[in-house]
Amino acid sequence: MGDFLPEQKRWLEGFASGAAAMRGLPGFSRGGAEAGAPGAPGEPTGPDAPALQAQERFEAEGKKLVDQEKWKRAEHPMDAYERMREQALAGNAPKPEDNFRWRYHGLFYVAPAQTSYMCRLRIPNGIIRHWQFAAVADMAEKLAGGYSHVTTRANLQLREIPPKNGPAVVEGLAEVVIITKGAGADNIRNVTGSAAAGIDPSELHDTRADAKAWHHHILNTRALYHLPRKFNVAFDGAGIVHTLEDTNDIGLQAVEVGEEAPVEAGIYYRLALGGITGHKDFARDTGVVLKTSDAVKVADAICQVFVDSGNRTDRTKARLKYVLDDWSFEKFLDAVEQKLGWKLTRIDAAHVKPRRAYDRLAHIGVHAQKQPGLNWIGVVLPVGKMTADQMRDLAAIARDLGDGDIRLTVWQNLLISGIADDKTDEAKRRIESSGLDWQSSMVRAGLVACTGNRGCKFALSDTKGHAVEIADYIEPRLTLDQPVNIHLTGCPNSCAQHYVGDIGLLAAKVAIGDDDNDDQVEGYHIHVGGGFGGDAKIARLIYENVTAQETPQHVERLLAAYMKHRASPDETFYVFANRVQIDELKRMADEFAPECVPA
Repeated sequence: MGDFLPEQKRWLEGFASGAAAMRGLPGFSRGGAEAGAPGAPGEPTGPDAPALQAQERFEAEGKKLVDQEKWKRAEHPMDAYERMREQALAGNAPKPEDNFRWRYHGLFYVAPAQTSYMCRLRIPNGIIRHWQFAAVADMAEKLAGGYSHVTTRANLQLREIPPKNGPAVVEGLAEVVIITKGAGADNIRNVTGSAAAGIDPSELHDTRADAKAWHHHILNTRALYHLPRKFNVAFDGAGIVHTLEDTNDIGLQAVEVGEEAPVEAGIYYRLALGGITGHKDFARDTGVVLKTSDAVKVADAICQVFVDSGNRTDRTKARLKYVLDDWSFEKFLDAVEQKLGWKLTRIDAAHVKPRRAYDRLAHIGVHAQKQPGLNWIGVVLPVGKMTADQMRDLAAIARDLGDGDIRLTVWQNLLISGIADDKTDEAKRRIESSGLDWQSSMVRAGLVACTGNRGCKFALSDTKGHAVEIADYIEPRLTLDQPVNIHLTGCPNSCAQHYVGDIGLLAAKVAIGDDDNDDQVEGYHIHVGGGFGGDAKIARLIYENVTAQETPQHVERLLAAYMKHRASPDETFYVFANRVQIDELKRMADEFAPECVPA
């Protein structure tokens, strides 16, 4: 038989590649040629091609891909579900490369902190129905540790999942229409939006439809599962509960454009890019405004450029911020426009009306909705944790007294919406009877903590435990009349975003004694003066290597110095901490140290 024609060869190569990928064979990626292996004939094709081509460009420059890029090329995580399932059902712990792959399905093996899986969900805009919430509670009780955490991405995590229960959790969640696909690793994480979207009397735009559209676009776009690193997107409707969109890679901020602008007056999204506060940067305004209906198209084009250009040889520099730093915003936006096929609209900031101030306590307590006679109630969760029984109680309150929605916030708590005026007292009583509360001190209302070393191998301190200790210590000693945000994060990844807190604590191992060989204990580096939104500012370091035992006293002294030396009762801690020089603030705090206080 004669030689195959070139077209026949290409067809056979594509058929073999696709068949191998469907079988989950290492070295192949669905829809493409052999996954970028050196010397592979022809160009990669299919939805994985842009990422594979980016890998090849780095290698052609003599650079070495990080292990995670090699793992994705050897076996795309989305093609490995059956192998993951078999491994988990056998009760086996994953090797590092498979631990990375399983995160694409929402499962994180967190040893040595816990010899179990954590499961991260996808809840677009943070809104979940009461029956879904109750189902998650049942799974937490039967298949996991009996509790859940609300995260700083308005999301839920289940923890202490024995390996053999991992598939049952992922599949059980899918059966109640909760997806875990792409919830971790090099993917676009849970899509956040305004917690009070659609019910906030002050909002400019209801973010729910846009967040859901982006969520479904991600789920159905294979190319978005091969990013250089994690990626965060947030939609903010300019309501009174802040979304922290300026800490995201893409922040879409609803704004009102006035009559004199070069575009039609109305509500638009203002585009901000490059937020990653753990690396001391907020998303910066690009000058671009876009119709809210174009948000998904523009976000997709931005991600496409990031797939092409993001660093695949250094994980510490693999975020969008570093592409923007290297390229400049204009060069990056030019590349986005090439992907879109049309020009983005840029307008002077003078044409954008000021956004109203947010309310730092709007996520706690009773607040009137735009719908007459209805309210939302913000429920206080101890550093984001709820037991399965408490979750079922809250689900029942939302079903019986509200509109059935439970709205998670980036402040590690939740709102129950649609509660009629004459039912708010009953809702309060039922929240209290669950062991939770709807009101809070000025300290606990803004207390945010990551998982900490009880459940994360990267964390250096027990952040959740220490957060509670700080609140317990301060509340009987100081009465604050202004809200204060205290953020505790266990490692430089800054999941709790310590740099945006009024007081931000970054975990550290602290040597006790003068000898380098002395024991180390849990502790913190303490920062002050962080902010977000219109007050966006990276907190400044004030104390290093404070033991966890001494941290509550240090926080108390800072707050006592604020109460004594603030310019007026209306001056916030943020303004105070940024008005006073660090050395002067230390001196003021030292006034309240035990050795300085008269007996």
